Amino acid sequence: MNVDLSLFENSYYKPGRSSKRVCWYILSHFFVNTYIPFPATLKINLLRLFGAKIGKGTVVKPGINIKYPWFLTIGDNVWLGENVWIDNLAQVSIGSNVCLSQGCYLLTGNHDYKKISFDLIVKPIVIEAGSWVGAKSIVCPGVVLATNSIITAGSVITKSTLSDYIYQGNPAIPVRKRIIES
Repeated sequence: MNVDLSLFENSYYKPGRSSKRVCWYILSHFFVNTYIPFPATLKINLLRLFGAKIGKGTVVKPGINIKYPWFLTIGDNVWLGENVWIDNLAQVSIGSNVCLSQGCYLLTGNHDYKKISFDLIVKPIVIEAGSWVGAKSIVCPGVVLATNSIITAGSVITKSTLSDYIYQGNPAIPVRKRIIES
């Protein structure tokens, strides 16, 4: 038996009114996912206007791509580096003092490769306080990055982590304990 994409049907998935999504796509293109140096406060206020919950001290660099801000919660003192892509078909919760480095990708959607219709699967992502997602890393659907986790540059994290560990590779595995000094 082969996959038959003509059978794909995801009408159950309702991410928001189409008018809201179209408005977000247009405004996001010009003010958030851009290299025009608009102040971070403008980007944050626009994200909040569309339902994102964002704490104080958040830094938003150029070229950020956020699918649906109404599925986004960000704590205090969070850094979003250039070209971060939050593909949040489901809720993404980011704790305080988290760094998402350049080009990292948070992926909440996937497909059920076991089904002939290749059904859509969505699962939330939680990134707990003090974590760091390295440049060009990928965080897969359903993952919880525990407090003070590090995902090194270019790694792919497919499973939830333990607190205070550094993960590396594809798939990422724990390589050593993270020790934070004062």
